[in-house]
Amino acid sequence: MSHSLETRSLLGEIRPFDKCSFFDFGHPLLNRIAESFVKAAGIGAIQAVSREAYFTAIEGAGLELSGGVPPEITVDGKKRHRAPGLRGETNRKSLEALVMNTGKESLQWGLGAGVYSGITYGLREARGVHDWKNSAVAGAITGVALALAAEDRSHEQIVQCAITGAAISTAANLLTGIF
Repeated sequence: MSHSLETRSLLGEIRPFDKCSFFDFGHPLLNRIAESFVKAAGIGAIQAVSREAYFTAIEGAGLELSGGVPPEITVDGKKRHRAPGLRGETNRKSLEALVMNTGKESLQWGLGAGVYSGITYGLREARGVHDWKNSAVAGAITGVALALAAEDRSHEQIVQCAITGAAISTAANLLTGIF
């Protein structure tokens, strides 16, 4: 009596999702931008909600954050939420602040992914090759777009975001073949 057990891997389960597309706008560039935007926006929303849940739990438990607090969370040594209206309360104002912060963060993540994906696709089509140069240009332009979407933007921050975006994107492209 023989029977074969079917073995599946996580990668085998996920791989079919790469072949299908959520959108069909009639052009691969538009499809790619929209799909990247939606996927990254979802990640941004999860990240924003989980961060606020963490801060609410810490404050509710009466624990103090010390030492490991990221600089964007502290101002002059005082801790603060990224969403000022969110105070761990269960009221309408707090919920509205959470929704507004989540939407803003989702939009920023989606913007970054959509811009990067669109530029890399366009450069690959224009140059006929996808290499570190495409990644550097796309990363720099994406960094500028994200810096311009920030509330407190300055010339130095825009340049820093462009350089950081180019460096991270280039490193990711160069390390793709290694790992």
